[in-house]
Amino acid sequence: MADAQSEAPAQQELLEVEEPLLSNLDIFLFSLIAGLLIYWVTFRKKPEPIPEFKKLDAPAPPSRETSFLEKMKKTGRNIVVFYGSQTGTAEEFANRLSKDAQRYGMKGMAADPEEYDMAELSRMSEIDNSLAIFCMATYGEGDPTDNAQDFYDWLQEGEADLDGLNFAVFGLGNKTYEHYNAMGKYVDKRLEELGAKRVFDLGMGDDDANLEEDFVSWREQFWPAICEHFGVEATGEESSIRQYELKVEEDVNMNKVYTGEIGRIKSFENQKPPFDAKNPFLAPVTVNRKLNKGGDRHLMHLELDISGSKIRYESGDHVAVYPTNDTAIVSKLGDILGVDLDMVISLNNLDEESNKKHPFPCPTSYRTALTHYLDITHPPRTNVLYELAQYASDPKDQESMRKMASSSPEGKALYQSFVLDPCRNILAILEDIPSLKPPADHLCELLPRLQARYYSIASSSKVHPNSIHICCVVVEYETSTGRTNRGVATNWLKSKLPTDNGHKASVPMYVRKSQFRLPFKATNPVIMVGPGTGIAPFMGFIQERGWLKEQGKEVGETVLYYGCRHKSEDYLYEEELAEFQKSGVLTQLNVAFSRDQAQKVYVQHLLKNKKEEIWKQVHSNSAHIYICGDARNMARDVQATFHEMAEELGGLTHTQAVDYVKKLMTKGRYSQDVWS
Repeated sequence: MADAQSEAPAQQELLEVEEPLLSNLDIFLFSLIAGLLIYWVTFRKKPEPIPEFKKLDAPAPPSRETSFLEKMKKTGRNIVVFYGSQTGTAEEFANRLSKDAQRYGMKGMAADPEEYDMAELSRMSEIDNSLAIFCMATYGEGDPTDNAQDFYDWLQEGEADLDGLNFAVFGLGNKTYEHYNAMGKYVDKRLEELGAKRVFDLGMGDDDANLEEDFVSWREQFWPAICEHFGVEATGEESSIRQYELKVEEDVNMNKVYTGEIGRIKSFENQKPPFDAKNPFLAPVTVNRKLNKGGDRHLMHLELDISGSKIRYESGDHVAVYPTNDTAIVSKLGDILGVDLDMVISLNNLDEESNKKHPFPCPTSYRTALTHYLDITHPPRTNVLYELAQYASDPKDQESMRKMASSSPEGKALYQSFVLDPCRNILAILEDIPSLKPPADHLCELLPRLQARYYSIASSSKVHPNSIHICCVVVEYETSTGRTNRGVATNWLKSKLPTDNGHKASVPMYVRKSQFRLPFKATNPVIMVGPGTGIAPFMGFIQERGWLKEQGKEVGETVLYYGCRHKSEDYLYEEELAEFQKSGVLTQLNVAFSRDQAQKVYVQHLLKNKKEEIWKQVHSNSAHIYICGDARNMARDVQATFHEMAEELGGLTHTQAVDYVKKLMTKGRYSQDVWS
């Protein structure tokens, strides 16, 4: 109790002390909170309403017009020339036909089907006297070119009504290939099926013979027929029609001048994936070695480093490289044209509505254009000679150049004997016709673009994920005029040594997908026929079959038929192939040395020697056959050998044997990667 009593006065004192409701601290805190609240209510940032943006009349970023019909209406054109082009020739022909239209009182435009809505073909009748011309190249095994793939798919899948569409087709092909002019034939047939009217017969050019002559002959019959169809007359004598005008860039920022880039400026300095035809990857060369031990040729193996590029490839794909022209030829051209090669220029399209503003990336220097962008080594086509004839001061030279551009028998013979047979390039023509002095800008306008070169990849990404291998032979020969002509790409690649005075050599490249593929089932036997550098894709195939075995997969027989001239000289990858055979990856290695004995022996002879074994593999064991190399002779002879096998061992007639091999092709069991 004492404790309780003594506590009471203390509690009373405490209550007396706590009597004020708010202490000084409480008042301070309350004032602070109130002040902050007043500040927040008075001065806080009001939430801004989201503004409604009105649609601008003109889009801010300039975009390409996808309506070729509206463009034609806007510019008063009645002819459109579409092109499916892989190497630039079909595009060149399309441009020539487009220019021709003007000479016949009409207006034309060349157009890339990839850039336009092709469904508008059904509305072509909205333009009077309208005509669509198609210059369609066939690529690979009867395939459309990359830029015509979507158009091809549309034709196949669509059921458009093309009634009212007038059309004509010129196909570009090569008779050494199985599916000669397949794309031109298909477009011509399909357009008619969809109701379009063919106003002139299908033209077909053969690159194995004389593509230029085929085109000129077709074109000279085509225009009179078109004039008659539409009831128009030619405007008169043909004259030179410029498509681009020269602008000399006086005060230009050199950071905005193209120095060899294919698409985006400075793209070689600042590389950004994805890498493709318009944005190649600059791949360092890590290996460049000579493959042959002797002989007068130079066969080589290169390895390109694709680390960090995100480029993916499969065995059988192609690598495309962008070469550059020989600087000595460029310098000689500069001298003979009397031009400052380092002058910065732009060639601007006179047609402001055209999607193609320049013939090559501009602004750039003449030196860059002639080194990186223009083809200066192939014999020039007849249209180039015709356009340049006006610059020959000697009337006889003018006459002969114009004659070469005509379709007359004399003109064709002269073009063949003066240009094609001696393989005269533009420099040789300028040297051999001294009175010919064209302005450099017009010559640059007329020359075709320097194209990428394709090589079968000689490696497997399963074994070499960060490296692409190339196997090729350097092209070099003497012409009848005593000049030495050198292949642009192979001589350029030959010079690409891994380290050149401390500088790392590199190659602008990208990968093009192929249908040349190993069987989906690894157990399927594989028969590969690839003489010379045709062995390239099979090095990748064999590497991949070896990798599959290492993974514990069951792998079918892997058989190679290879051929070269001499065992001691040009037996490519001899050590590697021996090792593959020793390890059991390569079940059979059959090699034909064509010139090591009196009678020449080729791969087809080795195939005949093992016909029973091969027929069993193909007919009973679902073997896949692969052919790579020369299309003109080897591929034909090998195919004929398989026809003979089917006749002799399968009891088929010749027609049935041909059909049998065609069915193998359709099923993907007879594949070819060939060139002429």
